[in-house]
Amino acid sequence: MNSRERFECAMRHQNPDRVPIDIGGTSLTGMRPRCKVRLSQLLGFSENTAEDNTGIDEKILRWAGTDFRPVGAIVDLPSRHTRILSPRAAIDCWGVRREIVDGEWQITQSPLKGASLDDLKSFRWPEARVDEKQLEKWGNQAQKLREQNQYVVVAEHPVYGILELGCWMCGYGDFFLKLAADTDFVRFFFDKLLEIQLAVIEQYYSVLGSYADLTTSGDDFGSQNGPLISPAMFGELIVPYFSARIKRTKELAQCPYWHHTCGSVVKLLDQIIDCGVDILNPIQTSAADMEPKLLKDRFGDRIVFWGAVDVQQFLPRAAPEEVPEQIQDLIDVLGEKGGYVMAPAHEMQDDIPPENIAAWVDTVHNHTRQPS
Repeated sequence: MNSRERFECAMRHQNPDRVPIDIGGTSLTGMRPRCKVRLSQLLGFSENTAEDNTGIDEKILRWAGTDFRPVGAIVDLPSRHTRILSPRAAIDCWGVRREIVDGEWQITQSPLKGASLDDLKSFRWPEARVDEKQLEKWGNQAQKLREQNQYVVVAEHPVYGILELGCWMCGYGDFFLKLAADTDFVRFFFDKLLEIQLAVIEQYYSVLGSYADLTTSGDDFGSQNGPLISPAMFGELIVPYFSARIKRTKELAQCPYWHHTCGSVVKLLDQIIDCGVDILNPIQTSAADMEPKLLKDRFGDRIVFWGAVDVQQFLPRAAPEEVPEQIQDLIDVLGEKGGYVMAPAHEMQDDIPPENIAAWVDTVHNHTRQPS
């Protein structure tokens, strides 16, 4: 089987020749620069090789057997807010200020923190216009990949999710208070965001949609211990907007829809599936109630699981000889009758030994079977 055939088989909930692999096939399933360098050194790969748009060397993708190749990215929309303040500080098109703190970009100022509904109505939103030259470049990349007919073409999502933008633009504490006590503000905010999302999606997928085998979105709905909001609030305030975005995306791209949400989302998963999500990522098994067998037994006939290789606790701490058993268990449980793509449960950090990544990949390639 080639990569596209393998993925299509898994999506039909049938067993492919091996479980599909994603290391670096999306912007959320790659590795940090130091992790990449250490793996390259272990494998004997030279630096300065060609990279995909997630920053992963093509040599690593081929070594891993990554079945996916990403195209596109979050779009930087025209905005009066956008500014580079210094090499360590910037304001994005949504007015959110970020600075490098302890080596990581952190939000340090939210433009709508403490805002009233009147403040929101006068806020200067970014212009929902995608750069045509950038779109043309992405379209050419996607067309080339599709014509090669070798890998699954992943059209990465062009715009953020409504819940994460609310948390970033208003501040986490402030926005969760508004979700509970100021639904007029929240609905006006989400109405405006959906308007921008749909306008961006229209432009983006009009170019990329015909080449995409898969498309994505990201918006965290869970924490380590459970959903960020109650199922009732999720259904009332998130579902109408989330489902509208997915519906229009599928009309334009006509391919499976992949959604990334960290944390424990078991209590929301029926609603997430009903919104049109075909694939759930990242399957954070260290979070509450996210045990692979529970997920497979309850939801495995209605959704495909993508991820589940624990990058929080297992991969950083395990000895290389301990890795195969864990990987084999995931293949046996989540990969039973297809419906599973093996990937890290988020970007792999610098504390993960490259030997453990190699042991993981070797285990997958040593576990082949007769396709069903």
